[in-house]
Amino acid sequence: MTRGTTGPDRLRRVERWLAGTQGARLRRAEDPLVVDLGYGASPVTVTDLQRRLRAVRPDVRVVGLEISPERVDLARRRVAGVPGAPEFAVGGFELAVPGGGSPVLVRAFNVLRQYETGEVLATWDLMRSRLAPGGLVVDGTCDELGRRACWVALEREAGPVSLTVSVRLAGLPAPSAVAERLPKVLIHRNVAGEGVHDLLRAADVAWARAAPAGTFGVRQRWVATCRDLARDWPVLGSPARWRLGELTVAWDCVAPRAGGA
Repeated sequence: MTRGTTGPDRLRRVERWLAGTQGARLRRAEDPLVVDLGYGASPVTVTDLQRRLRAVRPDVRVVGLEISPERVDLARRRVAGVPGAPEFAVGGFELAVPGGGSPVLVRAFNVLRQYETGEVLATWDLMRSRLAPGGLVVDGTCDELGRRACWVALEREAGPVSLTVSVRLAGLPAPSAVAERLPKVLIHRNVAGEGVHDLLRAADVAWARAAPAGTFGVRQRWVATCRDLARDWPVLGSPARWRLGELTVAWDCVAPRAGGA
């Protein structure tokens, strides 16, 4: 069981990314089922996720899963009598939801960080096997206030496809400040010779070079950083996403090397 610490809008960065970059995936789903896995001691992140995704798909069905029956009971009491409230059930990586169904989106945030690195791949495969065709799992980590976050996107058919960094730009010393929030599969790979280490170093260099753009605001400096990185790295997305403090790269460039995941 996770520590369960959470709070309103803590996962806003990944919610914004899901609603924005993955909105089409949700809109075309035959069954708009979404799972928030390991939501913690409070159901607030589940209700936050539902609120944001309803703007994309009004009939979205959001289910919060926890392995703690006590947390599930508490969540059910908290939303009792609330029209259209999300559902809550006891469950884990097998993603079994009440009444059945295969989710099109799964968020597993701050869950795998407490597992051994060697357990990650099998867990990824298990969750992917439970997805609907065209479904996506997001495995990520963030700080206590949600100001720095990082996540891996895993497609049902293709496996891991991208890594996203999302940070609050105000007061950011350098892109590498997100290193302590890397997902479990990468956090021990931030060493020389690994792709994620090379990416963060390159991002810091680009951030330093983009300092003059900071005259026009920290967002412009981040956009200039992303544009600089895109010359040598498979940067995905557009300036519209970069301005939000996001940087997404193709998974292949950061996948663990030397027998890693």
